[in-house]
Amino acid sequence: MAERLAPGDTAPDFTLPDADGKPVSLSDHRGRKVIVYFYPSAMTPGCTKQACDFTDNLDVLAAAGYDVIGVSPDKPEKLAKFREKESLKVTLVSDPDRTTLTAYGAFGEKTNYGKTYTGVIRSTVVVDENGTIAHAFYNVRATGHVAKLLRDLGV
Repeated sequence: MAERLAPGDTAPDFTLPDADGKPVSLSDHRGRKVIVYFYPSAMTPGCTKQACDFTDNLDVLAAAGYDVIGVSPDKPEKLAKFREKESLKVTLVSDPDRTTLTAYGAFGEKTNYGKTYTGVIRSTVVVDENGTIAHAFYNVRATGHVAKLLRDLGV
C-alpha cells in the first residue's frame, strides 16, 4: 500500500517535464501555496472534468495565492494534446515512471467496481509556502472535487 502523506509532512520535491517537455519543480513554487493533484489518465471523462474544473477556477485560486499542478503518468505529448483539446490552463506534468505519484501516496492498490488492482489513486495535496503539506485528500471524486476543495480552503 502506498504511504500516504499527512498535514505537517514535508512535501517530496519533484522535477517533472510539462506538456512542452520543460522541467517543472515543486521548489520553483516556494513562497506560494501549491495544489498538486494526481489523476490517472488524460483525455478520460473524469480526468477531463477535473482538469476543466481546475482551469475554470484558476483565476480564483491564483488570487488566493495558489498555483495548480496536475500530475499523471501520461507522456508530455499526450498532455499537450489534452491541454489543446480542452483549452486547459493548469500546468500538467508527466510522471511516467510513477516516482512522484508513489512518493505522494497517489499510486498503489485500489478497488474499482469490486476489482482490486494497482494504479493511480486520484488525490490532491495542498503544499504551503514553506513546502509543508497543509492538506492531503485521497480517493477523491473527479466531479465536484474542485468545488469541495475551494470550500475546504475557504477560497
